[in-house]
Amino acid sequence: MLMHLKRGMILALVLAASWVARRGIPTPAAIAAEGQCPEAAEPEEASKPDSGSAAFEVRARSLEPPAMGTRVGRATFKDAWYLTRSLDDLGVHRAYVLFFTTLDCPLVGRYLPVVVSLAREYRGHDVQFVAVNVGPEDDLVEIARQGLECDAGFPFVKDYEGMLARAVGATHTPQVVLLDAERRICYRGRIDDRYRLSGVRPAATRHDLREALNELLSGKEISVPETPVEGCRISPPLRRPVRQDVTYDDVAPILTRRCQGCHGVLPDAAPFSLAGYRDAAAHASALAEAVSDRRMPPWYASRKYGRFVNDRRLSDAERDLLLDWVALGCPPGSTNPEASSADAERAESDRGWRIGQPDLVLSMPRPFEVPATGYVPYQYVILPHLFLHDTWVQRVEIRPSNRALVHHCNLAALAPTAEYEKARFITGYVPGGGPMVLEGNVGIKIPAGSVLILQIHYVTTGAAASDQTSVGLVFARETIDKELRHLRCVNHRLEIPPHDPWYRAEASQTFAEDATGIGLFVHMHVRGRDMTFRAAYPDGREETLLVVPNYDFNWQLGYRWPDGEYRFPRGTRIDCVAHYDNSAFNPYNPDPTVTVREGQQTFEEMMYGFVFYTLDQEKLGLRIDPRSGRVRDD
Repeated sequence: MLMHLKRGMILALVLAASWVARRGIPTPAAIAAEGQCPEAAEPEEASKPDSGSAAFEVRARSLEPPAMGTRVGRATFKDAWYLTRSLDDLGVHRAYVLFFTTLDCPLVGRYLPVVVSLAREYRGHDVQFVAVNVGPEDDLVEIARQGLECDAGFPFVKDYEGMLARAVGATHTPQVVLLDAERRICYRGRIDDRYRLSGVRPAATRHDLREALNELLSGKEISVPETPVEGCRISPPLRRPVRQDVTYDDVAPILTRRCQGCHGVLPDAAPFSLAGYRDAAAHASALAEAVSDRRMPPWYASRKYGRFVNDRRLSDAERDLLLDWVALGCPPGSTNPEASSADAERAESDRGWRIGQPDLVLSMPRPFEVPATGYVPYQYVILPHLFLHDTWVQRVEIRPSNRALVHHCNLAALAPTAEYEKARFITGYVPGGGPMVLEGNVGIKIPAGSVLILQIHYVTTGAAASDQTSVGLVFARETIDKELRHLRCVNHRLEIPPHDPWYRAEASQTFAEDATGIGLFVHMHVRGRDMTFRAAYPDGREETLLVVPNYDFNWQLGYRWPDGEYRFPRGTRIDCVAHYDNSAFNPYNPDPTVTVREGQQTFEEMMYGFVFYTLDQEKLGLRIDPRSGRVRDD
């Protein structure tokens, strides 16, 4: 057993070492190997502690930016979906403008509207703009929010390791680099000469980027290929000191609290378990990358707006502890690396109902067979039970029998002969989500004469398998004073043109009575890019409630407010604005050449913004029979 443990530790050390190397600044040799920087020569000499002039000259040459005319190779970066991409993914264009940014550089803020205006002007000339964030601690959710707030309409990406900046010789923000159709460097420098850190001109005397673009598109030699740029110096990736005393004892509570909802003993939406030391150490490299990028735990709401009790994000201290533990080689501490009885108990718990033993369990009439490969259309399954009376429930859980097959599932009530569009939404099963649990005399009503229907999105896993999803209901155990309700901001008139990267859709709903907000939920399909909820109050105030700037169809999360914090007087209007990306750069786009309209299937689109609430003046005073969920007559 000791030998097995040593082997596991050696593997973890190797994985951790490869990741630690990733956190540092890549050597010039690594850059040259990728074909990024022809000038990056003789790295071994440059790294020697030699104070002689020869070593100094080598080091200076290695830091020189690529010359004009240098062709940029496959420099990689990450997009708003946290996927690794390269310049190849931008497609073929007449020119490319790389605009280097951070979230906090003041000149970036001043020049964003200028660049957005240029991007709109030159889109018809087949010029692709890209905002490249180089802020070491800037996270992708807020980077996407920056692009959304300036209505950019072009990709905002993250250069985590500085590879793209080095490949084109960018040194400051807001520097721009212009590439021709062959991706050769044609211009590098400022946008214009109007804004400086120390002041501003009334107007620019030379529009450097515009002049370079016009000359390039006209087939002329660029008259001024390089200009000095003022702004914020680009910082390399942080090399934070590693705390030396971190062990698994320190990180285990973080994994339990933040990760094991998905990465449990029996993983839910996750591909592997993080429920014990051995599992965590075996996946140390993947864990560190996801945490370093802030991709996990999944959370897509901008921190700038709203406050939500189910916020999944790691604190800076939690993130640092996890990264330090991996960097040290995953020390076990006092934890027994063998499987424990607690692991077995958690596994048994994962197999059971999280709402406790249900009063009523309804299952699909028969298993659904999912093929090994291919696309599976949405399945609509009516559960075999007719509710003969109004039924009040306070806990609802959707439980697939094969979680690996169910991407997400919605539960609704409707009359047996009604269309699905008329269904009364109850709750959903989403990756990493929990069951519906209501308290405080709030309940869900399933109307008399209704049946429950499941809308299930199955995914293939490489092996044929089956699923038979069940629904568990716990009837109300207390007097019901308020019914959980929701508004749906829906746009049924979607018509997204081919190749459109920034299609805008809107929808609104108005509160007919005073209400208290419970939370929000976003639903779009794979072209969905972002959604914003705003409240326009009767007294003229306006408030942004939620911004999901980089919506991910694979992580449809609910955003729950603290109890009683958001109140909406009668007449408050909720405005929803969403954008859709039908471009080829969208990695999930099934076909950018078609016009996309509303539909139930993933290759079609939807815009649904849910606002859950209760009515302030409602006091039903319903006494519920806990055996049946019906209102008691006595």
